[in-house]
Amino acid sequence: MASPRLETYCCPNRDAATQLVMNFQPEVFCGVCIGSASISLLLTILQLLPKKGQSPRKMPKASSSSTILLLISICDILGGLGIIFRSSVWLGFPGFIANISVANGTDVWPSAFCVGSAMWIQLLYSAGFWWLFCYAVDSYLVVRRSAGLSTIVLYHMMTWGLAVMLCVEGIALLYYPSLSSCENGLEHAIPHYITTYAPLLLVLVANPILFRRTVSAVASLLKGRQGIYTENERRLGTEIQMRFFKIMLVFVICWSSNIINETLLFYLEMQPDINDIPLKNLRSAALITWIIMGVLNPMQGFLFTLAFYGWTGWRVDLKWRKREIPWESMSSSTVGENAYPSPVNYQSNIHDSKKISATDSQQTDEAISMLSEANTSSDERLTRSSPIYQGW
Repeated sequence: MASPRLETYCCPNRDAATQLVMNFQPEVFCGVCIGSASISLLLTILQLLPKKGQSPRKMPKASSSSTILLLISICDILGGLGIIFRSSVWLGFPGFIANISVANGTDVWPSAFCVGSAMWIQLLYSAGFWWLFCYAVDSYLVVRRSAGLSTIVLYHMMTWGLAVMLCVEGIALLYYPSLSSCENGLEHAIPHYITTYAPLLLVLVANPILFRRTVSAVASLLKGRQGIYTENERRLGTEIQMRFFKIMLVFVICWSSNIINETLLFYLEMQPDINDIPLKNLRSAALITWIIMGVLNPMQGFLFTLAFYGWTGWRVDLKWRKREIPWESMSSSTVGENAYPSPVNYQSNIHDSKKISATDSQQTDEAISMLSEANTSSDERLTRSSPIYQGW
């Protein structure tokens, strides 16, 4: 699982709240993390592999949105591998990990492993948060005809730059001036927790707003196509809204326990003695949410693939070929341009030539198809029967 408590555990003089959760059934906790991360890793890879029996289609070049979804899955896979490796070492070499508790120990490898593995997990999941935010931004820009493959470079710069900067800054402030003196007061811990949870809170606050505005823009785009809003257009808009809802639902399920756990542990840290009898229920709640985090955090990778692609089945096609994301049906000619044209006022251009109208219609279709969820043949028939897919 991903928690800033992993980094604070590397401090020999860690606080009592961190000591409470990290020493609570460590073998069981590590086993839970390994099991959850392994299942999620295998199912995520299974979801991404091409499947037998899929109808062959011409595969267009990847769009920025499909690239972002793939990068989110890669971050989850690499983060899950870090959880498996760290938990396996903790289970297999308990004596090696016990040396971290020695304040003036001469062996630096236990502390180096503790810090390195915690940073790896935190960095990958933080990058996944930033990519999820970029997906919400890109979805809105796609509908507004302001995004394309060229914007993926800006997303890379923002995502990896901010993830590395915040992670390094938080770790540097936590371990300043040295690993043996970290956690001597909240002035070391609070900046670290802020830099860790900033991207998570950003996704929780900003993504629903961006998704809501994207859905509204899609509805306007569908109405503007022919000046009417039929049942088919309404159904297509609902599918896009449901896709965004499932993405946020998975995110809230996987990470709400982290926020609850940190709130409880910070409250316990403020108490003179966390072992007081009146605090028993709070300690129990903190320990329960700690175990829940070990289960839900690594499962994000698999649950996200379900939200992105739906269940793709068990029959894997090991023959290499490019795989088309089910809801990605953009034409290769337009994607090759790596950009979307500026918005078109369909009402003012109703008497334009048929060629321009057909081009505008195709561009509208491509923007909508990037966000739609045509996972089954019935959905495809519904979508293609809509007036938005007709007229050229």
